[in-house]
Amino acid sequence: MRIQKNLTQEELGERTDLSKGFISQLENNQSSPSLDTFFSILEVLGTSPAAFFAEGAKAPRVVYTPAEQTVYEDTDAHYVLQWLVPDSNEKQMEPVLLTFHAAGAYKTFPPSPAETFIYCLQGAITLHLGEAQYTAHSGEAMYFRADAPHQLISAGPSQALIVATDSYL
Repeated sequence: MRIQKNLTQEELGERTDLSKGFISQLENNQSSPSLDTFFSILEVLGTSPAAFFAEGAKAPRVVYTPAEQTVYEDTDAHYVLQWLVPDSNEKQMEPVLLTFHAAGAYKTFPPSPAETFIYCLQGAITLHLGEAQYTAHSGEAMYFRADAPHQLISAGPSQALIVATDSYL
């Protein structure tokens, strides 16, 4: 919680009248605080004991159902975009399922520091990356740094289906 609040051990120590060394010992399970000290730390971190223990007991989310996914269809550009994980735009990866109809084209993206992964499930897809062009067919994958303008376009007369994700490291 200290790191989530962007506090150094020294800053937390100053706000709770504890030493940086003692905060370090607590974080490394080398010491245990008294109840008064524990409550003081929680107060500085802006939480209550009930909320602290509820957060610790909350299991991480792993499985997402189709009902939770968001679908967007662009009939002019001939594609359907499906976000597979709700609130993925707040995470390090944003996995999507893209369905391209014949002549489908996804928007052009500007250069970014992202690394992008694409897996072609069906059909064929062409990536325009700067001046270069790459085509992947069913069962093939692409992995690239998105450091140039890039766009995905259907590469055949039939439907293409891909799974893609960006990762900002």
